[in-house]
Amino acid sequence: MNILSFPNMVFSQNLLLIITASVAALVGVAAACSNGECRLHDECSSNQDCEAGLYCLACPLGFPGTRCVRSTITDQFKLLNNSLPFNKYAFLATHNAYAIDGYPSHTRVPRITFTNQEDSVMDQLNNGARALMLDTYDFRGDVWLCHSFKGQCHDYTAFGPAIDTLREIEAFLSAHPAEIVTIILEDYVRAPNGLTKVFTDAGLMKYWFPVTNMPKNGQDWPLVNDMVQNNQRLLVFTSIQSKEASEGIAYQWNYMVENQYGNIGMKAGSCTNRKESPPLNDKSRSLVLVNYFRCIPMKKLSCEDNSRNLINMLHTCNGAAANRWANFVAVDYYKRSEGGGSFQAVDLLNGKLLCGCDDIHACVEESQEEYNNNKGTQVELLQQRNRKRSTTTIRERKPSFYSMYFLLM
Repeated sequence: MNILSFPNMVFSQNLLLIITASVAALVGVAAACSNGECRLHDECSSNQDCEAGLYCLACPLGFPGTRCVRSTITDQFKLLNNSLPFNKYAFLATHNAYAIDGYPSHTRVPRITFTNQEDSVMDQLNNGARALMLDTYDFRGDVWLCHSFKGQCHDYTAFGPAIDTLREIEAFLSAHPAEIVTIILEDYVRAPNGLTKVFTDAGLMKYWFPVTNMPKNGQDWPLVNDMVQNNQRLLVFTSIQSKEASEGIAYQWNYMVENQYGNIGMKAGSCTNRKESPPLNDKSRSLVLVNYFRCIPMKKLSCEDNSRNLINMLHTCNGAAANRWANFVAVDYYKRSEGGGSFQAVDLLNGKLLCGCDDIHACVEESQEEYNNNKGTQVELLQQRNRKRSTTTIRERKPSFYSMYFLLM
């Protein structure tokens, strides 16, 4: 070998490596997803890159760059059925649904308080939230939605008249005649019949689910299909006990148990009831609500909060609630997560409630298989499975595709 040609050979090899790397990079860019083709966890540059039901999110504490994460719920009724009791399903709840980023001031005073959500109430409902937590106050001669300072609503903590949000709910119920919405009120309204008036003025009384039809002593709720057929599609709970008798508004803790909210309620491995609630293992209440949000909302932390930690808490609270899975899970910034987030949490809950699986989609596989084998209706088979599960304390299951996906999410 001519030693003088050696440098030229090295240069040629380096040039070849550079060209090869450049081509590979170009091929990688060309192969990157875009135009609605990006799937869950794929890198993205805009919402338009992601498939339907996903959006492009940055979560610096959870992953580098931006990725497609879920933005909508799985509709359990369309996927399976709506023919079981209301308490056999799970629903996403948005904590302080009215406290929205960028919500305009209605008092002409700059607002100095926290927000808990990013979307309008209508968008929350359209994306699958079916329970809304609202704080109601006497303010300016009306009922307002408000954070408080020293127990009072102020110009700088107020978000707006409650009727504006209630009208959004009415518009949603009117446009979606098969949907049910639950409102959970942290209620500070003292004006006589103040809530009744604002719900009436918003046009919501025609959807009202009456207290007289709510089950006592841990019994099952009416079938969802019957609630829809009777147009009793709005459940309202108040934190003021006397209003059940005076205004016909259900006192929340007569019908559900609830864990402690705030930072205490996020302690790993612990799930205790809030002081107003009966003990979580009190089966005389048919509904279970799990809160998972901070005392002071932190948007940057919410994508982590709404992911694996949330799922772990649902399992912890299941044990604390006498092996009952939550019917409602309440979070801040409900769309923020590392992947499936609060939507996957609800899929888990519905899977557990309906067929004992880790994901509601696995229930479809099981019910179809049993339907093919037994020639029964899917509804009957689900009901039979629920009855069997209620008398079985230990159930062994083979890992499914969905449970493996869930563990890896």
